Amino acid sequence: MPKAVVMTGYGPPSVLRWSEVPLPEPGRGQVRIRVRAAGISPTDLAIRSGALRFPLGEPAVLGYEVAGTVDAVGAGVKGTAVGDEVGAFLMERGGYAEYAVASVWAHKPASVSWTDAAAIPGSVEAAARVLRQLRVVRGERVLVLGGGGSVGLIAVQLALTMGAEVVSAVGAKDDELTRDVGAVPVRYGPGLVRSVRALGPVDAVVDAAGTGVLADAVELAGGPERVVTLSDHDAARFGVALSGPTVEHAADAVAEGLRLFADGRLRIKERHLIRMQDAAEAHRLLESGEARDRIILTLD
Repeated sequence: MPKAVVMTGYGPPSVLRWSEVPLPEPGRGQVRIRVRAAGISPTDLAIRSGALRFPLGEPAVLGYEVAGTVDAVGAGVKGTAVGDEVGAFLMERGGYAEYAVASVWAHKPASVSWTDAAAIPGSVEAAARVLRQLRVVRGERVLVLGGGGSVGLIAVQLALTMGAEVVSAVGAKDDELTRDVGAVPVRYGPGLVRSVRALGPVDAVVDAAGTGVLADAVELAGGPERVVTLSDHDAARFGVALSGPTVEHAADAVAEGLRLFADGRLRIKERHLIRMQDAAEAHRLLESGEARDRIILTLD
């Protein structure tokens, strides 16, 4: 039987166990992927800890993004065949596994490594989605809160490709990268609003930071209408939209992200590779703050 990192309950990283699982079968419009690498997202940590709870399915396997080779094709799938190399965004999770079933995928350019391809799908889907919700157009000024994170960094670059000016709230260590990609860095804290206003009015705000910044975001945008958060569950209190993944446009976003990366026009966070069997240790490193880079789980 194939194996996966199974979540045996809510709790510390030790609830993650490398265990045998049934081989998943692709349904209509799906493919099964022999996984070579999988990304870890902050949502994975929130689910595992119990901070975010919803029906997980059986077995409960985390992971929203993978890269690998198509192993089986479901009914109705066109343009993809067994043996194709793909990157995939998993709407229903399941990426920490030897095999995963996907409804959203895109072909991987040959020049993109497995580990890089696994770092892109979830982040680019989220970044493209929130910019679309904000209706960003050329000439606008966009503020990205959390522009040094996996999603925020991609959102910064996608907004720039749309012709927007971008101000990115980051930690000091990300100032150079922010300038390199063409955005203006500003610092979090009591001076955030003043620093951003000194650069000019803000038309829209992407909150990829997590929590505690929506009051500033709404003030800078002149109201909640063009503020979207990806993870702050206080959104309703501020009248702000909380964005969640959708299938529509997702495959196009993944394909564009992989293409831009292959062309050298998209930068992503530095990757730190850990064996998938050691997913519990990967979660521990992220939760403790010891790991600053993006952790990618790998399979030989």
